[in-house]
Amino acid sequence: MDPVVTTAGTALVNAMATDAWRQIRTAVVGWWRRVRPAQAGQVETDLETDRAELLAARERRDEDMQQALEGAWRLRLDRLAAGDSSLTGDLRLLLENHIQPLLRADEQTQIGSLHMRAEARGNARVNMAGRDQYIATS
Repeated sequence: MDPVVTTAGTALVNAMATDAWRQIRTAVVGWWRRVRPAQAGQVETDLETDRAELLAARERRDEDMQQALEGAWRLRLDRLAAGDSSLTGDLRLLLENHIQPLLRADEQTQIGSLHMRAEARGNARVNMAGRDQYIATS
C-alpha cells in the first residue's frame, strides 16, 4: 500500500475527532466529488457514520475500533487510487494542504518509509521496530 494512502487513512480518522472536522470533511468530499462524482454522496454519509462510531469508541477507550476504521479508510483510498498515480498525488495534496494542517502535532502522521536491515549470527537476537517497542522478560 502506498505510504500516502496509509498516512491519509490514519489522518482522516484522527481528524474525525477534531474541532476542524467539518472543514476537513468538506475538503475530502470535495476532492472525492472531483475524482469520483458518483461516490461522493455515499462517502459523505460514511464519513459521518464513521465519525459517530469513532467518538463512541473513544469514549469506551476502544482502540481496536479506531484501528479498524483507519484500516477501512486506507483500503477505500487504496482502491480509489489503484493504478492512477495522479490520484495518489492529488491525495497527497489533500492530506498536506487540508487535513494535516488542522490536526494537532501529535495527531499528524508523516509520509515516508523506513528501511531496516539486521543480521544475526549464532545465538544473537535482533529486535527491530519502526516505533515503540516493549520487550518483557520473564
